[in-house]
Amino acid sequence: MLDDVLEQVRSGALSVAEAKARLAAFEDLGFAKVDHQRSKRQGFPEIVYGEGKTADHIISIACALQARGSSVLVTRVDKEKAVTVLRACPDYIYHETARVLYWKKEQMHADDSQGYVAVIAAGTSDLRVAEEAAVTAEVLGSRVHRIYDVGVAGIHRLLSHLEEIQQATVSVVVAGMEGALPSVVGGLVSHPVIAVPTSVGYGAHFQGLSALLTMLNSCASGISVVNIDNGFGGGYNAALIHQLVHGGGQRIENAIP
Repeated sequence: MLDDVLEQVRSGALSVAEAKARLAAFEDLGFAKVDHQRSKRQGFPEIVYGEGKTADHIISIACALQARGSSVLVTRVDKEKAVTVLRACPDYIYHETARVLYWKKEQMHADDSQGYVAVIAAGTSDLRVAEEAAVTAEVLGSRVHRIYDVGVAGIHRLLSHLEEIQQATVSVVVAGMEGALPSVVGGLVSHPVIAVPTSVGYGAHFQGLSALLTMLNSCASGISVVNIDNGFGGGYNAALIHQLVHGGGQRIENAIP
């Protein structure tokens, strides 16, 4: 990146001021500092957490990212806020169940020969978290297979998908209630399992704490656990693992000029 910008300055294709702007580590919008070099350091652009931000804030940040050619992913966006953002950014896509807004720089054409991420949900009450994980992984360039409503109360439903799950590169397993599903999956596969507890359950469930503690105390090997309802974190980590395995990750170089 640095060499390319300097060459353009030398050739006259780029002014000094334009070069300085392009090489800036971040863009100060007053209320936010947009990290334009995140993808160079980490392989993926900065992700925008939408909850607590106004629609105008989201629009400004998204436009700043898009202007630099970055794909844009905004999580935790309610429908009312999304409608406002879509008026200003009509080429964005809103996924209501996942509460995710996104714009992809280019369409990925990954196929199963490049592996896939399995997103497995215990019940339909877990779908908003599972879909946040699935859409995140897809926007970041991974192929996703969704395997839903396969909780331990009817274990035969999970076993009917066993071969598909075992062939995945990594699984994201989303469950509420007692949170047992990741342990079952972890005992059946040879790849990493990312467990996502949800705040689905009755009183003694403690808004997901019960499922979180079950997953943290799993006796199955190869299970990592993210925070309660953190579908984004599960999907992001799965995409990192998938791209490392299949060589789809971006080269990280010249991150800091």
